[in-house]
Amino acid sequence: MKRIIKIITLLVAVSALWIGLLQTSVLPHSYTWLLPMYSIVSLGCYGLLMVGVGLMRFPTCPHEAVLLQQDVVEAKEFLKQRGVDVSGSD
Repeated sequence: MKRIIKIITLLVAVSALWIGLLQTSVLPHSYTWLLPMYSIVSLGCYGLLMVGVGLMRFPTCPHEAVLLQQDVVEAKEFLKQRGVDVSGSD
């Protein structure tokens, strides 16, 4: 619930800033109308950056990789017993 309140507070603050810029002549009027689009594009770029950083910093888990390979072998054996072809060739 706290995260929702933070997000709503941020949206209200950004909306108030945008409306304030529309009412005053601080920025040219044509630029002010484009601010929501710029913020959406910026948010998308930030999201892509965070995904990229997360992928670069993704920890390797050699023990989990061994367990996963064992599970794959067990699954292939189980399917072979049931008569399913799991040779891997298309």
